[in-house]
Amino acid sequence: MFDNFLIREDSLQNVVRDDRIIGFRFAVRIADYRGCILSLHNGYYVSCDGEEFPTDLQRFEINGKPPRTFQEIKTCVWEHWNYDDEAYLYIEKEGGLTPGEHVIGLQQSILAQYGYMPWDEEWVKNPPVPGSGAGAGKTSVICKFNLRLQDRMHREG
Repeated sequence: MFDNFLIREDSLQNVVRDDRIIGFRFAVRIADYRGCILSLHNGYYVSCDGEEFPTDLQRFEINGKPPRTFQEIKTCVWEHWNYDDEAYLYIEKEGGLTPGEHVIGLQQSILAQYGYMPWDEEWVKNPPVPGSGAGAGKTSVICKFNLRLQDRMHREG
């Protein structure tokens, strides 16, 4: 539905901690006009220039809180991601990205928050793997974005 707006075009930057580049990040928006309870957010399928980054290499920053893993986000049952709020998706990658343009593949996995589907209970116990299409909601395909790495770096800590 809002696939073209999932990533802010000028937001790709390397992340530095203790004077080492530990990965990269970019700004994301939710692909659902209603927003969602944060605990329903199951992570992303992410690739960069063909290299895939599973959810255990991802952290998510929203609502003024420090970046959290998707295991931590599973417990955020009272926290909401509003439609118009921008978040940051952090990807662990030693050395980060090289200067220039990169192709980012992205698919959100946010579990349905209305109605009851036969698989809902199973997905609570065993959430679908992002990128499989299951749980993708409004982003039924893996979207591709051509982003230029920004000169400025984000410093953590």
